[in-house]
Amino acid sequence: MSVQKPQRRLTAPDITARKGGEPIVSLTAYHAHTAAIADDHVDFLLVGDSLGMVMHGFESTLPVPLELMITHGRAVMRGAARALVVVDMPFGSYEESPAQAFRNAARVIKETECGAVKLEGGARMAETIRYLSERGIPVMAHIGLTPQSFNVMGGFKTQGRTKDQWQALEDDAQAVSEAGAFALVLEAISAPLADRLTQAVPIPTIGIGASAQCDGQILVMEDMLGLSPRVPKFVKKFGMVGAAIEGAIKDYAQEVKARSFPAEEHTYGMKD
Repeated sequence: MSVQKPQRRLTAPDITARKGGEPIVSLTAYHAHTAAIADDHVDFLLVGDSLGMVMHGFESTLPVPLELMITHGRAVMRGAARALVVVDMPFGSYEESPAQAFRNAARVIKETECGAVKLEGGARMAETIRYLSERGIPVMAHIGLTPQSFNVMGGFKTQGRTKDQWQALEDDAQAVSEAGAFALVLEAISAPLADRLTQAVPIPTIGIGASAQCDGQILVMEDMLGLSPRVPKFVKKFGMVGAAIEGAIKDYAQEVKARSFPAEEHTYGMKD
């Protein structure tokens, strides 16, 4: 009798090893069922703090508590068997000190069993990234447009549009790479600069509204499925799921109002 080996989950070093190779595919995920659907097609799933806006109706990611990230992280881990699962550290859970960041990141790792965390910030977070990495917590860094800092940035704006802005972002990329980040998200960064950063750092770059030449790409799943009412200009909709759901609900409502359901559809149990 043959024994099937359990599927091995991808790890942070597996993602790092893809630098300069086959493009890395990733999406956000917030629930078990969408994680299960995406699992065979992506290399990592990000439980992004964008869930605050996508799932819970917040105006920004700032109100998201650590407990909510852990709840959704557990759900995604139950749904995905192959992809690396990365959980965002929400605003206020890591900025105060490396010790605070470790305490909360360790809680995320222990309570969700995910493979890595992500935090926003470049050179200013390098000490924290090093502290976490040296203590066994893989860290994905995130620079460019960092949504948790949108109040300081004056809104959601593309970064690096002019060359006088490039040096600071280059310094950020080098700092997080040298601190031990295993990958780097580049959000809303001008394509020429994103290309330059991708060539400059030894870790994979993951673009979102950056450049096709990044080592990988990530999108919010609900955005690319056509479920979100408002999406960034750079997002291509690969489906119109929102319209399909609305159409199905409309058909359902019409059947309910017409009392046209077959009686057997109102009974529990399996059909013969």
